Amino acid sequence: MSKRPRGRRPPKKDGRARTRRRDRRLEQRRRRDQEPDLVDRVALALEEHPLSLLELVSGILAILEPPRHPFGPEPSPDVPGFDDLVESFLGTDLHETSALLAVFAAFSDDELFRRRALREITGRADALPGWLADLGRTRVTSVREVAHVLGDGENHVLGVLLPDGTEFTTVVYVDHNVGTLVKDAFVLPAPAAAVVAQLEEIADDPDSVVRDLDPADARARIVEAMEQAAITYPPFETETWPACRALVRWVTGMLPAGGRGHEFPEWSGAQLADLTERFLRSPQGTGFDDPDHRELLESLLWFGSGSGTGDPLRWSPVNVEILLLDWVPRKIVADVPHLDRLPDLLRAFVRFCHAERGIRSVHTQDTLAAVDAFEAEYRQLIRADRRQGPEALLEALGVLDPPDPEWGLNELARAVGGRAVLDALSTEPLPDEPFDWTGVPEDVRPRVGEVLALVDSGCETLFDGGDAVEMRTACRRLLSRTAAADPVAFRRAARSEISAGTICWLVGRASDLVGGRGGLMVKDLAAHFGTGGGSFSQRAGVYLRALGIETPPGAGVELGSPDYLVGARRAAIAEARDGYRSRDDDLLT
Repeated sequence: MSKRPRGRRPPKKDGRARTRRRDRRLEQRRRRDQEPDLVDRVALALEEHPLSLLELVSGILAILEPPRHPFGPEPSPDVPGFDDLVESFLGTDLHETSALLAVFAAFSDDELFRRRALREITGRADALPGWLADLGRTRVTSVREVAHVLGDGENHVLGVLLPDGTEFTTVVYVDHNVGTLVKDAFVLPAPAAAVVAQLEEIADDPDSVVRDLDPADARARIVEAMEQAAITYPPFETETWPACRALVRWVTGMLPAGGRGHEFPEWSGAQLADLTERFLRSPQGTGFDDPDHRELLESLLWFGSGSGTGDPLRWSPVNVEILLLDWVPRKIVADVPHLDRLPDLLRAFVRFCHAERGIRSVHTQDTLAAVDAFEAEYRQLIRADRRQGPEALLEALGVLDPPDPEWGLNELARAVGGRAVLDALSTEPLPDEPFDWTGVPEDVRPRVGEVLALVDSGCETLFDGGDAVEMRTACRRLLSRTAAADPVAFRRAARSEISAGTICWLVGRASDLVGGRGGLMVKDLAAHFGTGGGSFSQRAGVYLRALGIETPPGAGVELGSPDYLVGARRAAIAEARDGYRSRDDDLLT
């Protein structure tokens, strides 16, 4: 039999109690007029799923937490400090401030503050909901890991049980390609088993593995990855991270201590030398045993053993992209003819490594396709006037300006599909356009029709006026072309709601209508489609690959064509284009 949630009993219903309640309501109304935003948001959150309040407080703490890296922005003088905010809650006797104090106390490591906050809450007349009054009895019920054979990163999935029996799930994605750090995290109001099933459905890949993870090891790994994220600049930010950082830290802190963090094998010089000779003696290594290719191979092994998981045999589309578009142009000082030999060597080495690891050919082909996709830009980069070493790092941090406006123009061109398209970019609104069924196979048309109906409904419900029309047209185009290019994506088991939400998310992000400043919040988009916001970013890869769209790390969502951008977004790109051109003219005069 479950225990009754503890909480303070309401006062007896006598005349003095009614007078006190009336006076308190008047005082609450007066203070509510002074602080409408936060108090009203808390009141609404208390009427919803418990996660609403937990996420709200976590978001507040993310704003208050000072940056750990030297290039972070200075705290805004308009944002109160943590101590000032807490004192205002302690001095304001409202049901909503009591709720805030309860969550702040649960999230805090300061024992004195926790005791003071709980003593203040206990002395107030309003009873908190049972789950909130007993928040300290929350526990983690399951710890699982969702990983992939290519080893780019893992989702850590923690099932959580609140004192009143409410379940929710915390998902933390640790990315190895950018330093084994938390790159994204989110929480979902669903049991962990359902979330794991949804992650498997989104991945739709037999090489994605779900396994139990030792709770102490999970804690060590997540804490370690959060620490690394905190000192990384520029920081990785999504719609939910680092807003949910305090919530993740609280949940992770419920796990036992003493576990082992990420442990990657270190390759000795002798092991790397042996790997070199094995490759050069292999069928894939034929024709590469000469001083130039050996030197380049040494660079590949340096990159592979010194980054990510430290495994020079691990190659994926993502770390191929990092190698070609960042690491080699930034770090390797050599003449162009020498660096021109790298792509062919990389293709051969990827084939060798995947054969050694027994990786399925579909992943080998995807990785080789990434080499093909980035080769032209790589060759352009190694010929460009570019900064290297410390200067390149400072440029990435924003401390140094790009060498010339060409950099900015190239960034804009990538978003719309090339410099010629950028030059002729129209800013006219997209027309109201019917769905194009050309090329969509008959067997997937019923499924595509379901997704189309959901997309149309979502655009009409979530966006206003012209934005709704343009979003609907752009989403129809993306859905039509994806279904024609890769109908297999619509023969799989992914829910139509996830597919529709992902299409809207992709177009909305690319057009700055979802996420970011002033855009539709991702959680509202997810709520409309009845799924988790994290599902969209993970499912998006299926559709982007179908259309051959590659988005560089940290670049946000780029669909590579103005066909998917609303007029306002194209106008902003055109304005930036003209600004870069003006700067280019100034440099020439």
